[in-house]
Amino acid sequence: MRRKTIWIVLLFVCTIILLSGCVPGDGRNTVEDPAGFFWGIWHGWVAPISLIIGFFNEEIRIYETFNTGWWYDFGYYIAVISGFGGISLFRNKRVNKD
Repeated sequence: MRRKTIWIVLLFVCTIILLSGCVPGDGRNTVEDPAGFFWGIWHGWVAPISLIIGFFNEEIRIYETFNTGWWYDFGYYIAVISGFGGISLFRNKRVNKD
């Protein structure tokens, strides 16, 4: 990998780790103030980090229970699909011809 690509990936990972303070189940969303569409997108992006944190803290989940319903689900689904599908951008596109 080129040095620039390594720095970009490292910066992205550090940013995600720093912003993972807003994981589902952290008490930020309540019945009076449920998570909406944009929180769904965020929670979908940090779902792998939430899963790891959830092993050590049983209050942290990968999905917010206090949400607005369909719009939260839609944002969550979009983020999970785009986040994990985006990994294919880093794959080697060369084909071995033997």
